[in-house]
Parts: sequence; C-alpha cells; structure tokens
Amino acid sequence: MSGQAVRYCPHLGLVMFPSYLNRYHWQIRHLINIPYALSLMWMTETALVAEDLLESITVQTLHQNLGDTEKETWFHPKACLIPDRKGSSPVALMTKQVIGGSDYFGPVHWSISNDQGRTWSEATPIPALDRKPVKAHEGLMAGVCDVVPEYHAATDTVLALGQVVFYRGTRFSGNDQLARYPVYAVRRSDGTWSKRRILEWSDPRGSFIYSNNCGQRWNLPNGDILLAFTFGPESNHRSVAGVLCSFDGEFLKIKRVGPPLKLAHQRGLLEPSITRFQDKFYLTIRAEDDRGYQSVSKDGLHWQDKQPWRWDDGELLTMSSTQQHWMRHSDGLFLVYTRKTEKNINVIRWRAPLYVARFDTEKRHLIRETERIVIPMSDDGISQPDQVALMGNFHITNASARESWITVGDWLPRQEARGRMHLARIQWSSPNQGWLLNKQEN
Repeated sequence: MSGQAVRYCPHLGLVMFPSYLNRYHWQIRHLINIPYALSLMWMTETALVAEDLLESITVQTLHQNLGDTEKETWFHPKACLIPDRKGSSPVALMTKQVIGGSDYFGPVHWSISNDQGRTWSEATPIPALDRKPVKAHEGLMAGVCDVVPEYHAATDTVLALGQVVFYRGTRFSGNDQLARYPVYAVRRSDGTWSKRRILEWSDPRGSFIYSNNCGQRWNLPNGDILLAFTFGPESNHRSVAGVLCSFDGEFLKIKRVGPPLKLAHQRGLLEPSITRFQDKFYLTIRAEDDRGYQSVSKDGLHWQDKQPWRWDDGELLTMSSTQQHWMRHSDGLFLVYTRKTEKNINVIRWRAPLYVARFDTEKRHLIRETERIVIPMSDDGISQPDQVALMGNFHITNASARESWITVGDWLPRQEARGRMHLARIQWSSPNQGWLLNKQEN
C-alpha cells in the first residue's frame, strides 16, 4: 500500500498500517503468528460518527487459505444463537462448507462457539446434508448448499434450511441439473441431527425450481415461520412470493403461499430475505438487471410492488446479481450489500467491498451518509481485479444487545478457490432491545 506508514513488531509478528478509505479511518492489524487453527487474523476498526447507531466495526478472520500449503477454503458461514434455558450465555452454532469452484461446495459442516464467536470447535459434518447418489442418473450426486441455520424457540431446535444442488465429478452439473427444491435438517435440543427432509410444494409454478436459498426468515410466536421462495417452471423469469410454514420441531410444511412479485429479465427475482421491523415485514431481493429490489408487507404474504434500491437523493444503486441481507436493531433497520463503485469497476459482479447502510423504512430508501464499508477490498479493483477476493454470500446474526455479526467467506476464483472466512462485529452505540426477537418471540 504505497504512501502509507508501515510499522512491524517482530516480537508479535505484527504489521500495522493506517489508511483512509473514502472518509473513513481504517486501522488494519495483520497478525502473522497466532495460536490454534486461526492462522491469520486481521482487524479493521472503523471510526464512525458518534450519533450513529453503528459505533464500530471490527473484522476477525476465522480461517484463511492463501498460502502455498494445501488447505480448504470455508464458505457460506452462517451462524445462529441458541439461548441457554438455565440462564447462561447463548451458544453460537455455525454451518459452513468448503468451496472448490463456482457453485461447487463440499458437504455441510457445523461448529460451536461458547465465547461469543472468538473461537470455534472443529468442523463436524452434518450427515443429513452430505452428498447422495441420484437414482437413474449414474455419476450424478445430490448435494446441499446455501444453508441457513436458525434457532426455533417454540420447539427448542435449530432448523438448517438449504437447497439441493447436483454435481457431476468435481464441478456443478450444468448439463443435467435436475429440478431444485429446499432441503433441511433439524438439530434437536439433545444435539442430535434429523435425517434430510424436503420442504414439499407440488405447485407447477415451481417445477423447475423453488427455493429459499441463503434467505433470512422470521419465526412467529405460534411457531409458524415466514420465509420467501424464488420459483419458476423454467430457469428464466423466476418470481418471488411470501410463504407461511408450520414447524413442529421435526417437519416443516407449507401452509400458504402469497401472490408473487415478478421480473421478466434473465433469471428474474432470486434469493429473497425477510425481516420484521416495528409493525411491518420487509423483503430484499437479488436480480440480474443491475438492480436489487425491496418491498414491504403487513403480513409477510401480500407484498407491495417492488422498488429498486436507491439512495435518499433518488439515485439508483447498481448491483450485479448479488444478494442483500437485513441487519435489524430495535432503533433502526440496515441493509448489507455489495454494489458498483468507481473503485471496483473490474471486480466480478462488483462483489467487494461489503457495505452496510441504514434503511429509511418510511421513505423506503438507503441513507447515503450512513454507508460504511464492513470489509474492504483485498486489492486494487481497477488494475488487479483478479487479486480481489469476492464476497457475495453472507449472513447476519444478532449476537447480543450490543453486538451483531456479519459472517462471510471470500474467495479468489482464478487462484484455486483460495480465500478466507470472516466474522465482522458490529458494535451498537445503544442497546438492541429486540436482539432475540427473531429467535424467541415476535
């Protein structure tokens, strides 16, 4: 990083360099030697305006695969909090899987943290979410990806919901990708996992695909679950609709599907995520027309006409087929996303850096002055885009009244899928009174 003062402490193996990204002051500590399995950790601390709800952002790298030694690159890290019925601190459970190429993932694993995400247990496979041979299709394997675990208070279980994906050999099977549908496994209160199950939907509108892949969902007080499907009878022009499900701790079943939102452009509307703020539900949707979309609903099933993401001055955000997710505080709603800027113009789908901004729920736009970089680009997005690690699959977890997490894996597709796994800690300036709302009650 030219033009910046660099200091190195040989006793700690510590490289420190200050820099200014836009108008934000970043201080990145690059730790070379640390114990246990965390072979690399760098911290970024963002100095924010005092009146902002986002007091600071600190990024911890949990795992890295950037050196010459052959390692795995963990991807799709998604965490949830399991409250302790005896009053002790909650336990964090994370699902993750290795990435080996574009849309090519290994079996789903899980890890546990008892110290607020600072250290994690060794990754353990979830047998129900492993690969399985497909009958009548020799050599074709049915895997699972895009898994989101969430604690379900009414049944004291964790529901890990993803989607089926088909592999042939060491890659995503593009020529014989069969119909796609949601699959799930349940971690019971005794720590055992259920077998793999399918969220059944016989509607012909989802005959090619119906999925809630990577989607945030909302648990209702009676145990029902609100989520959203992306679906279609063919690959292109998929729709999105709200879905109400029942869940008894073992079986997830569809009770009702709401009217669809549509987009007749390429694959249409993808990867919807739902949250609730105050007395309304909010939906954000990935698309492929250089836009992302959002909507609002009173019941999570009947959504108003979608609107493209825009700033408070009316300017549209330019996004390239990448998901967005909600981060919820009792005093404000935020969006986490990637977008096109003049500094990442050559990065694939502009999938770095990762941003967060506050959402005006009344006027339904993002407030530009609140935008912050959660995780910066790893290199120059103009002259060296292949050196920029891509981020686009991430998850949000409310970890305490003062802290929320953004977990994300990054990877270098043209460098043997090498990359890192990060946990960004969002420190709030005031307590998040509803931090467990989507885990226990509405």
